[in-house]
Amino acid sequence: MKDSDSDNPAGQDSEREALSQLRVKIDSIDEQIGELINARARCAQEVAEIKKRHSADGEISTFYRPEREAQVLRRAMERNTGPLDNEEFARLFREIMSACLALEAPVKVAYLGPEGTFTQQAAIKHFGHSAHTVSLSAIDEVFREVASGAAHFGVVPVENSTEGVVTHTLDNFLGSSVKICGEVVLRIHHNFLVSDITRVDSISRVYSHAQSLSQCRKWLDAHYPRAERVAVSSNAEAAKRVKGEWNAAAIAGKMAAELYDLNLHAESIEDQPDNSTRFLIIGADEVEASGDDKTSIVVSTRNEPGALHGLLEPFHRHNVDLTRVETRPSLTGTWNYVFFIDFSGHVSDSTIQAALSEVSSRVADLKILGSYPKGVL
Repeated sequence: MKDSDSDNPAGQDSEREALSQLRVKIDSIDEQIGELINARARCAQEVAEIKKRHSADGEISTFYRPEREAQVLRRAMERNTGPLDNEEFARLFREIMSACLALEAPVKVAYLGPEGTFTQQAAIKHFGHSAHTVSLSAIDEVFREVASGAAHFGVVPVENSTEGVVTHTLDNFLGSSVKICGEVVLRIHHNFLVSDITRVDSISRVYSHAQSLSQCRKWLDAHYPRAERVAVSSNAEAAKRVKGEWNAAAIAGKMAAELYDLNLHAESIEDQPDNSTRFLIIGADEVEASGDDKTSIVVSTRNEPGALHGLLEPFHRHNVDLTRVETRPSLTGTWNYVFFIDFSGHVSDSTIQAALSEVSSRVADLKILGSYPKGVL
């Protein structure tokens, strides 16, 4: 004798009734969500009108406030009671804020392209899909676009957890007036992509950026040891090439796969599962304190004994948490060096001001690159 609901009309009726009640409840919640989103959007429009009325020339370059955005996201996650995790919860709020901001004034964001790169993914993670993103071919171009006012903000990579710093990004700060306005940390997942015409058992060539090929070396050794590994300018370029080659594959992110209509033959093939890249948001203006901030500076020391100790000692004495110290050759002379330093806190903090005042008196030059909200996720 069977006792499953499939053979029990009463059980089926009970299931249908329970599902029907839940769907009515979901419909009601959806209606409330829609009303509240539009109410928020109307508030955003009112904010824009107030800002325009009180601006000196009747127009403001951008309505985006990095410290305000960070505060909103942090509060949203603090109120999150699940079952959605904080990352997903913050992503949903980011898209709502992005759409509302677009009603105030579109934000133009330049990024190191081409389309489909991890840098574009970082730009969307930080600004949302409603921002107007512009692909540029070099880091220098992103800096120039922001410095000239052609873009409100820019997104550039600065360091990878396995490959280290992006020196070209650091060098651009030495001669630029732009400020660091934020940071984005992106988990990097590499995927093995093929096209509809690819013969998977005959792959003899794998395209990707040199760093991605390096980060997936063990997987390639195990699965395609005889395939030629061809380094190209970007993972997006690798994905583009695969479209017309039956014997080739690419290593790239899911965004590139979607952009070029490729299939994910294998996912997350990176050798290090915690592989992450940190990106910087650059802009023209300084950012006010958000309550949980980081500051970046570049310092040129005098060529004398104890110079490095003199540079670092005030931070230790004032209990300032240094999160990164990087050395780069100076552009002003052979065998001269500058130090890029990140630390917790905002330049408006009295402790930070005291430490920087002492450091400034001990070094040849000190430049504050920016104080900005720490990456929310």
